[in-house]
Amino acid sequence: MLVIMGTLTILTLGFLLGIRHAVDPDHVVAVGTMATRTASLRSSAMVGALWGLGHTVTLLGVGGVIVVWRSALAPRMALAMEFGVALMLITLGVMNLLMARGADPRPPTAARPVAVGMVHGMAGSAAIAILVLTTIQSSMVGVLYLLLFGMGTITGMVIVTAAVVIPATRVMAQIGVPRRWMILTAGVVSIAFGLGMVAMLGGPEALLAAGHGPGQR
Repeated sequence: MLVIMGTLTILTLGFLLGIRHAVDPDHVVAVGTMATRTASLRSSAMVGALWGLGHTVTLLGVGGVIVVWRSALAPRMALAMEFGVALMLITLGVMNLLMARGADPRPPTAARPVAVGMVHGMAGSAAIAILVLTTIQSSMVGVLYLLLFGMGTITGMVIVTAAVVIPATRVMAQIGVPRRWMILTAGVVSIAFGLGMVAMLGGPEALLAAGHGPGQR
């Protein structure tokens, strides 16, 4: 009974940590950038849910392999995934700038938030899986933890998307600011955040040097 209760506690914690994971700054920036391009609260919430779905798919794929095989990603691969997130944020920001200028009037398709979520899932899966390896001995329970973590992330991102988009939309509507300015602002923030990530990671030279010496990522 104690073992069962302990397992249930760990799995519940995984779900709650998944909700917390949704509010990581790079996640909020990415989803907020895409959500500003939608025309309704329902569409915005769907963007968050689809992002969470993509995140969960790669978390289970990459993280599940790490948990089952008790292995780890090469430092260069893990760092490359982080750079992938940064480049993706820059790309999303540019797309918003184009839409704000009228050059790209299309709202995001369902595939886009799924793909963005998958990139985020790949970047974060290694650290999450290593945490699972240090606390959970059973591979089956570890994979189930990752699944519940992913479900928590989906739930949290839907909540976060609504919390970000609703107030921003209402405020800008009340002061008479066109929605394209919100799209433009989100784009600029996304580009700035992506560039900041590149600088924080050490630039392209850090990727080339990764794995070649002690202390390298």
